[in-house]
Amino acid sequence: MILPLDLQWFAQDGPGGEKTEPATAKKLKDAREEGKVAKSTELNSAVTLIALFLSLKVFISFLGERFINVFDWIYGLIPEFVDSERSGMSVHSISRIITEVITQMIIAMLPFLLIGFIVALVVSIIQVGWQISTKPMKPDLNKFNPINGFKRIISKESIFNLIKSIIKIALIFYVAYSNIKDQANNLFILYDIPLYQGIGLVGQIIIDTGFKISLLYLIVGLADYIYQRHKFNEEMKMTKQEIKDEYKNTEGDPQIKGQQRQRMREASQRRMMADVPKADVVITNPTHLAVAIRYDSETETAPVVLAKGEDFLAQKIKEKAKESHVEIVENKPLARAIYNTVDVGAEIPPELYQAVAEVLAIIYAKRQ
Repeated sequence: MILPLDLQWFAQDGPGGEKTEPATAKKLKDAREEGKVAKSTELNSAVTLIALFLSLKVFISFLGERFINVFDWIYGLIPEFVDSERSGMSVHSISRIITEVITQMIIAMLPFLLIGFIVALVVSIIQVGWQISTKPMKPDLNKFNPINGFKRIISKESIFNLIKSIIKIALIFYVAYSNIKDQANNLFILYDIPLYQGIGLVGQIIIDTGFKISLLYLIVGLADYIYQRHKFNEEMKMTKQEIKDEYKNTEGDPQIKGQQRQRMREASQRRMMADVPKADVVITNPTHLAVAIRYDSETETAPVVLAKGEDFLAQKIKEKAKESHVEIVENKPLARAIYNTVDVGAEIPPELYQAVAEVLAIIYAKRQ
């Protein structure tokens, strides 16, 4: 018993079978315009973290000074708070204090925010280049489909991201715990050292821990970037049928283009056959090639090829010449030279002047 088997059951989704062909430049361009690119957010976060901790090391004194000034200013307001308990604090005074604190905090954090934004932007451009697309922001009703949402929740991608997040958190927690544990003795002396020295010590511990976490995060980000590129290339693969369909849409159907070329050749041949009666002579090979030449000394500087052909078309040219009483001369080398070097409608090159002139002289002598 023979059972029919459809091999497309085992193929990946997509018309035309399994997606085995690399994506074309057009598909990659269209995907890029839609915001689909190979990008790792983990790599962005890792590089941004490194930049932030570097900037923290540079601006630690500026940041500490800002915090101390804010604390001094707030502590200087304590007498006003004590006096205002009898008369009551006004909403204006409380609002002024909160506004000033927020302003000072923003000024202190501004360098870090700017550096983080610039680094994140540069890393994104390095990964995917400069391309602004608003298509990902357009509302998509499929995203509100509960079935599609459930599929995304239990998909391989979501499981992979969950495992990656657990491993990442575990590694970061281990590095942070190990580094802080090594600095435990220094933390216990914070009560016995001056304020500025304590701020410097805490800042140094934070920066060292942050650098170690950032370097670990950078390794995770690079691995994720490699995976994202591989995943993107696999998703962008096309079937052979998709490539054919794309070629038809961009370049046109090959069959239709072939038919158009055939019609153009037929039209060109009809024009050539219509010009054969205007020729002075037809030079032949004698059976394989035929070239029709005309020379008008008043309007043309050199003889012009009106028609040429080989095999069947050559026979047609000779038949048309006989009907129109055009002389036919057999000259194998000259016929082959003109056929291979001169296009229809073009003048013959100077190196063939002598040979063509001899043929035309014979024709003119016969006419006289």
